[in-house]
Amino acid sequence: MSQDIAAHGTNDTSAVTLNQAPTPEAGPSRTSANDEKRTAENVVSNTGDAEDEGHGQTPSVRSRNTWKSVGLVTTCTFAMMANASANTSASIAFPTIGAKLHIPEARLQWIASAYSLSSGCLLLFFGRLADLYGRKRAFLAGSLCMVAFSIGCALAKDEITLDVLRGLQGCGAAATIPASLGILAHAFPPSRARTLAFATFSAGSPIGAAFGMIIGGVLTQLTTPTWRSTFWFSTAFAAVCLVGGFFFIDPDLPSTESDRRVDWIGALLATAGLVLIVFVLSDGELAPDEWKTSYIIAFLILGVALIVAFLLWQRYLERVADNPDPSKSHARNRWTPPPLMRVSLWGRAHGKFAAMQFVAFLNWACFIALQFWIQLYYQSYVGLSPILTMVRLLPMFVTGVICNVFVALLIGRVDVIFLVVTGTVLTSCGALLFAVIVPSAPYWAFGFPSAVISVFGADFVFASGTLFVAKVALPHEQSLAGALFQTMTQLGTAFGLTISTIVFNRVLKRESRERGVNTSGVDASAAPRPAQLEAYKAAQWTTFGFGMLATALALIYLRNVGIIGASHKKKGKTAPEAPAADGSDAEKAHA
Repeated sequence: MSQDIAAHGTNDTSAVTLNQAPTPEAGPSRTSANDEKRTAENVVSNTGDAEDEGHGQTPSVRSRNTWKSVGLVTTCTFAMMANASANTSASIAFPTIGAKLHIPEARLQWIASAYSLSSGCLLLFFGRLADLYGRKRAFLAGSLCMVAFSIGCALAKDEITLDVLRGLQGCGAAATIPASLGILAHAFPPSRARTLAFATFSAGSPIGAAFGMIIGGVLTQLTTPTWRSTFWFSTAFAAVCLVGGFFFIDPDLPSTESDRRVDWIGALLATAGLVLIVFVLSDGELAPDEWKTSYIIAFLILGVALIVAFLLWQRYLERVADNPDPSKSHARNRWTPPPLMRVSLWGRAHGKFAAMQFVAFLNWACFIALQFWIQLYYQSYVGLSPILTMVRLLPMFVTGVICNVFVALLIGRVDVIFLVVTGTVLTSCGALLFAVIVPSAPYWAFGFPSAVISVFGADFVFASGTLFVAKVALPHEQSLAGALFQTMTQLGTAFGLTISTIVFNRVLKRESRERGVNTSGVDASAAPRPAQLEAYKAAQWTTFGFGMLATALALIYLRNVGIIGASHKKKGKTAPEAPAADGSDAEKAHA
């Protein structure tokens, strides 16, 4: 794999081009709605040719040697691994954290949700900043942020401090991940090298998640600082990304957009709305009167209203940008910067862009919640140590590596719907095994097959989704479009944890009452064991439902997408309704 990537790093005609947008003299800096429509729909038939021939390389050509090409992909992949491991290395230590800091089990999910919430809500904003002011700058700033606040988490003394610092730690991931996607999309033009680069980057999520669980389990049990060691590990991981980014990522080129203002109003509306909605979902069960609590109702209404206002504001800014009126006052123009997110982006490729986003949302709701409840089941119900829990989850790491090979080999040869549906079905089946688990059965009957197959969805969907997004997005939208995809996965994580936690708590209370035990205000461990088992099964049935919804959505809306990765087959093999062209084809459309 590295040879294929490195082959594009020589100084011959196949050298890797940093497919950054050209200098301002090379072309227009603004993209009209008609240009976008032509790019997203009319150029579809040329997608396969562009990939094979490498059309659309911009005048800004940079060649890099073998080691720098491999180092760039490795650095971006490490950033994805650091993001995933920051969640799982902490989650496997949840029982220990709860015991040390006296955190009830019902509130443990906030340690995970705080990270997902901040990174998910800010990805869009930081993606736009990366496109405007430099992806390398955004990557380095995000890595430094993760280093600083990982140290803070390791030193936290109470629940509130840890939750706040976890949220700030997620801000670093919100900067590094969209920057990484933009860096890879512009560093590798459409080719087999791009396919391999994105496949490797995509593998960073499941491999990082599995690696985080392994290291987190070992450090929590065998080191003196116990759970704090997991955050020292995250610090070291982020530091490696910081150093790698400094040496291997190419310097930023000037932005080609003449109007580089930031839509601060849109950023505020989107962030505030998402924060309120996720807070309501996470805290609704813990409020004094649960979902009837007045502030829960008020925050939910306000959050939805802010998101609607954000979408309307973005649509207005998009119309102003596409149809500038010189007769309007300077004051009005000053308050109408380019939109943070073009609403029309969701309709690209005949709406398949939006469908892929929601498939990723539901798949991550299934995959991350599945991991969360498996860990709690092994440690809190079965009573295993963190290391023994880690050993049972070890097949996830091995499968993640194998999946990366499968993706690299298949994504340029088979229809994307095959990869996506295969992945979502297998992840769903991993949840199903724990939904019907028999505690007395051997590990090989339920636990092992679940660990083996559950990673497929994360790897297949992420690789397919990121390549699809890179093809649909225009050159100056690469980080923003990647941020949208990442936003949906992070919000899916928070959504899956929240809904499955609600189901767990409701079933636990109901089953305990039926057995004459009141569990209000006490940990789940105080409930009768049969009630605990039913609650864990109900949570996994919920995650199974998320996975099957993702499967249904893919089957209905991702048909005829075709092959999205580069292949060496004859031209014309790409499906007639393949996804929209990427930046290179966009430039051809503008020419």
